[in-house]
Amino acid sequence: MNIFRRPDYQSEATQFIDQLKTAKPTLEAEQRQGRALLWDKSVDRNAVKAYNEARVAQKPYVYQTNAK
Repeated sequence: MNIFRRPDYQSEATQFIDQLKTAKPTLEAEQRQGRALLWDKSVDRNAVKAYNEARVAQKPYVYQTNAK
């Protein structure tokens, strides 16, 4: 072991998160449940394919009218 080695540095944010996890051990499970509600969704590939096929191409200049 090196005699000049300093103790490992931990930022205040890391210390806060560690304290929060020790105070509330179910925090990570609750975060995963919340993520599952909003983000972890199964994708219906047929619906996505139909949506992409039904799209209409945008005109080069959107605000131009078709008046001739």
